[in-house]
Amino acid sequence: MLDLQEMRTEYKKATLDEKGVPHEPFTLFETWFSQAVESQVKDPNTMLLATSSRENIPNIRAVLLKIFDEKGFVFFTNYNSVKAKEIEENPHVALEFLWLDLERQVRVLGRCEKISTTESMAYFVKRSRGSQIGAWVSEQSSVISSRNMLQMQIEKMKEKFAKGSVPLPDFWGGYRVIPTQIEFWQGRESRLHDRIRYTKTKEGWEIERLAP
Repeated sequence: MLDLQEMRTEYKKATLDEKGVPHEPFTLFETWFSQAVESQVKDPNTMLLATSSRENIPNIRAVLLKIFDEKGFVFFTNYNSVKAKEIEENPHVALEFLWLDLERQVRVLGRCEKISTTESMAYFVKRSRGSQIGAWVSEQSSVISSRNMLQMQIEKMKEKFAKGSVPLPDFWGGYRVIPTQIEFWQGRESRLHDRIRYTKTKEGWEIERLAP
């Protein structure tokens, strides 16, 4: 049995001071995200999405950030998936970006809403043809009999759309998480981490330092 109690890392790479951060969180997020890309963090746009059902049963999974701006964080999925049904029941969600190579994480609380069909289409046409067909084939989160059955459906869709472009499925598209709170976490020595929280107010963004 592994002794997990002895597994620890001292974080020493950087600091985070509330006196030196931008007045809004999006500039800092863009800076940190760019640094994650430049540092060749694997899949830096991976984020954990936490949802909750009507019965308050939590659920979590990794999704990919595909659009980011001052309006929020956008990911794409099947609108019939478990996550989509939970978002319909309770649109309040949480996100987390974890960039351990930089000893950083970003936590987001916000409200999730569908983006427009036009926005979804603009992204869909940029996907590979295989991924476009995959969106049609996968009844995400449903039970399937076998991998072979899935492959058979793929071949049928390839034949169906062989002579033209693959259209956007009406059951597939994007969600935008509109943030109400964003926390930036920078690892420090002895677990005395730097935590800076932005909270949305009527006047703009309130900035606070949190105890580690």
